[in-house]
Order: sequence, then structure tokens, then C-alpha cells
Amino acid sequence: MDPTIVRDPMYQQINKRLRLLVGREYTFGQQSPTEREIVQRFAVSRATANKALASLVSEGLLEFRKGIGTFVRQPAISYDLRSLVSFTEKARTAGKTPSTLLLTFGKLKAREVEPQIAEKLIVKESDLLWELDRVRAVNGIPVILEHRFVVASHCPKLTRSQAEGSLYQAWTESHRLIIAGADETVRAVLLTPEEAEHLKVPIGSPALEVVAVGLLETEIPLWWERTLYRADMYEFHSRLGPVQSAKPLRGQFVTTSKSPSGK
Repeated sequence: MDPTIVRDPMYQQINKRLRLLVGREYTFGQQSPTEREIVQRFAVSRATANKALASLVSEGLLEFRKGIGTFVRQPAISYDLRSLVSFTEKARTAGKTPSTLLLTFGKLKAREVEPQIAEKLIVKESDLLWELDRVRAVNGIPVILEHRFVVASHCPKLTRSQAEGSLYQAWTESHRLIIAGADETVRAVLLTPEEAEHLKVPIGSPALEVVAVGLLETEIPLWWERTLYRADMYEFHSRLGPVQSAKPLRGQFVTTSKSPSGK
């Protein structure tokens, strides 16, 4: 062998061989080979097997489930922060089957919602809002939990059937609305017991929370939403511009304060 040739470290060689097995012998959601199986199959040390598995977890191909083992991870769904794209359209384009479980659908007065939400929607206390709670799924797997208020005067004839499908499509095609975009805030959260139950994940699982106000072309608010995306199923993407001065401040550090009792 040419002594100038530098071979990859053994764990990287095993990493590449395991990659070839994913999709052939091991499918999405299935448990991956254990350390012992890798040691026996490839005649390597346990430390090498552990490092190879850890590298695949860090790359997002596998996921570790505490107390159970390592599993082949479902491919993450991409969320582009630069534009609004229908969940239904995106899923179908990716060759997946979208579905919606409508938990809540009805009208209420603006005075019945939290004041800060009514303020964001620029509505009066007597104005009507649609309230929707939805669980969005891909191939039967719940991935999104959505709570939304919509200014009813902009789409007074919104139907249950429309709410069970693509709202963007209903608004633009049936209600002739032109959506200009949305102001979004994204942060990481841990799911409450009720939220985790809807998304079929353990209590306290991580999620990406998006709080947004959707705007019509006249900059008039159409909806307010708080939507939770399963962190194991979604990746958020954006493209940043050139480096700019830190002034004015473009981001915020969020701090949590404790009560005098320390709770």
C-alpha cells in the first residue's frame, strides 16, 4: 500500500458503511444496529462502534431514545423562514400524505381572547374571530399543533371543510384574499402534558414554537397563531444577508425571572 495514502479513522469507515445500510436493511423508525451488533459484524472495538453511532446521531441520521436505544430518524421537514408555504402543498410536493385533525372550530368575540392578541389583530371587543385548533400530520404522524385566531370579517364564510385543509388555499382562492406575509417569533420550548399528548411524544419533549401575525397586502392583520413544531421532525432554514452593525438591536435575549419564593 502507498504509505502516502491516509485512510479515514475506523469510526468514519464504519459510519459510511452504516449509512449504506440505512434504507436497505434499516428503515425510518426502526431500531439501528446496537454497539454489540456493530462489533460482531465489522470486527471493531466497542469504542469504535460507539463513536460511529454517536457521529450518525450528531449528523441527524439516527436518534437516541433514552432507555430504549438508537433508531433511524425520520427525514426532517424543512421550514423556510423567508416565505409562507402551505403545509399541505409542501407535504404533497415531498411525496407525503398530509392530514388535519380539527380539534376546535367556531366563533367568539374578541373580548374573550387575551388582550395582547386582540391588540395584535387590531380588533374591537365586539368583533368576531374564528378560533381553530388543529393537529397537522404527515403520513399519519402528528408533527404540528396549531392554535389560531382569524379575523372573521375577512372570511365570514369560512367552512369546517376549509379549516380541515389548507387555510392559505381557502383564503386566496375561495375568499379572494391577498396575503402579504407574516411577522414571526421563533423560540425553543418544552411541551406540556396536553401538547405532548396531541403530538404523540413524551411530556417535556422539545418543540419549536412560532408565534405569528399574518398580514394582508394592506398590512391589516388576518390571523394570530401559536404553532408548535416537533423538534425531531422539523428543521428551520433561513438565508442571512451581509454583516451589519449591531445597532439598532435586531434580536433579543429573553430572561426568565423567579418569584421571591424561588418557584
